[in-house]
Amino acid sequence: MKDTRSISTESGRRFLTDHIRDEVDFRTTLQALGVRPPPVQQPAPPGAAVVPLPKRGTWSIPPCDLQTALAHRQSRRKFTSEPLSLAELAFLLWATQGVRGIIHEAAVLRTVPSAGCRHPFETYLAVLNVDGLESGLYRYLPLDHAIVHVRPGENLPQRLAAATRGQEFAGRSAVTFIWVAIPERTEWRYAEASYKVIAVDAGHVCQNLYLACEAIGAGTCAIAAYDQALLDEVAGVDGYDEIAMYLAPVGKVAKG
Repeated sequence: MKDTRSISTESGRRFLTDHIRDEVDFRTTLQALGVRPPPVQQPAPPGAAVVPLPKRGTWSIPPCDLQTALAHRQSRRKFTSEPLSLAELAFLLWATQGVRGIIHEAAVLRTVPSAGCRHPFETYLAVLNVDGLESGLYRYLPLDHAIVHVRPGENLPQRLAAATRGQEFAGRSAVTFIWVAIPERTEWRYAEASYKVIAVDAGHVCQNLYLACEAIGAGTCAIAAYDQALLDEVAGVDGYDEIAMYLAPVGKVAKG
């Protein structure tokens, strides 16, 4: 069989391997050198409006059998005009990045696994149709179980569609989750071995969203094809220290 490998293919496939761990000197990571870890949560901007979310135990979320959720889980791109309640949004955020316990400043246990307990993601929310919330961009504060208003949502549906290369359902949702990676959090422990595990972590987060949606009669569809510069702009991040990496529109779906 003819070898058709190119340099770019070699590089891409190497990313899928774990050869990098044989090349990194873990004695020289920032963790090994005694440097304090980066914060596990970006602070709310000074003066920004912070909205406390309903806490677990106060939600009226119907029980959902795991086998049923797994069997019914699928990508859904058509949403009804029914809004999400604030409690439903709180449940989805808890399911994808909720804090279960704090061990110390470098280890916060959440509802999803993460390499080395580093949890590199900030969850941004393009809110379009959630009861009690103005349309706009918000960010989840998992340590506080609250959201902070980042900025108003001017032309947000159109900007989401443009950022996802014409996938208009991204702007027809009740809310679109945008996961922004903070590479420094994982680099502190794993240095150059960080990048594949950050990508793997994104999958853990989004699958929890799929399953949680089944409990509230909602649907989602993960999107990994987007214009990087436009999506970074929607989230308001620089694309280097904070990188928009994955997104998923969520909305109620027709019954039956």
